Amino acid sequence: MAKGKATSKLNIAIIHPDLGIGGAERLIVDAAVELASHGHKVHIFTAHHDKNRCFEETKHGIGNFLPSPGTFPVTVYGSFLPRHVFYRLHALCAFLRCLFVAFCMLFMWPSFDVIIADQVSVVIPILKLKRSAKIVFYCHFPDLLLAQHTTFLRKLYRTPIDYVEEVTTGMADLILVNSNFTASTFANTFIHLNAKGIRPAVLYPAVNVDQFKEPSSFKLNFLSINRFERKKNIELAILAFAMLHSPEASLTVAGGFDIRLKENVEYLEQLKALAEREGVSNRIRFITSCSTTERNALLSECLCVIYTPKDEHFGIVPVEAMAAYKPVIACNSGGPLESVKNGVTGFLCDPTPEEFSSAMAKFIKDPKEAERMGREARKHVVDSFSTHTFGQSLNRYIVDIHRGKED
Repeated sequence: MAKGKATSKLNIAIIHPDLGIGGAERLIVDAAVELASHGHKVHIFTAHHDKNRCFEETKHGIGNFLPSPGTFPVTVYGSFLPRHVFYRLHALCAFLRCLFVAFCMLFMWPSFDVIIADQVSVVIPILKLKRSAKIVFYCHFPDLLLAQHTTFLRKLYRTPIDYVEEVTTGMADLILVNSNFTASTFANTFIHLNAKGIRPAVLYPAVNVDQFKEPSSFKLNFLSINRFERKKNIELAILAFAMLHSPEASLTVAGGFDIRLKENVEYLEQLKALAEREGVSNRIRFITSCSTTERNALLSECLCVIYTPKDEHFGIVPVEAMAAYKPVIACNSGGPLESVKNGVTGFLCDPTPEEFSSAMAKFIKDPKEAERMGREARKHVVDSFSTHTFGQSLNRYIVDIHRGKED
């Protein structure tokens, strides 16, 4: 993509389903902060925003008022709409909530220069009615691959949704994805878009490295940070820890937890029961929905971070851990293949308790090795995954798509 020169500041809208706490939300907040820092006028629209469960940066502009320079307003439409119907039809409810937000934007707000749609592509045809705006779609991963087509009825339910996802995704003026892994998956999944020559560009998520200071000390504590969802495979960390047979070591399992979500509640109880069965419950601490300050404190004091999802689309946690001078033990698939340097900033392992436990044992045996890898990890993130690098790349994409430039 051609590099953009200085340009007039743009009026940019961002639409996101639920502005809670998670990797996708962190990326959107970083995008808003960085674009605002480039002088653009940024406004986030969402269907849900709980000021008690959100990133600090989004609290500055709750409502429709003009925030202070470098920040952005957050406007909520449709929070009354359901997230599910008796714990079913999640995708359909997400469609309806995001469509409601899009229609409110269409009729209640003036034109925008660029609109960034995140996660849910069904809003793109509505947003295209604002003919003056260029539409950028950020695809974290094709939703149709996240859905389970386990029964005939579910396949019948998902087929039109999957079709709409591909068609509407292709209507964006620019498609961004979070890793080369996701880009290849996109091409293999959306075969009709691929046949038309529609290719996504890769924009890696990033972290603000300045929030992490070099720790002065650490404990023999392993840290797992993830949302309490089964796909995050957190039981792998517990089973690997149990195999260590190291009474001086401990494990902290922290992450996003939403009491509204049945899976979060059930999975946490399952993990606690697993720790009890493995005889390590007295050395495992569970922390739900910790604040950014609490998370940073946990990172500072741990020995290393255990990241257990398999085939993760990108995974912001390993990057945050490395920015905090901590090595990472992660699965040898998906996004971590692009973020973790095996044997340099951590270890990439087969997703088995034996492999993970073996890597953890190396740090127990030689904590100085964890410190050395941590310093290498920090340098790696500063060079490749800082918010400055992310902001420069995103700004260039936004400016160039507004000008009508193509790759």
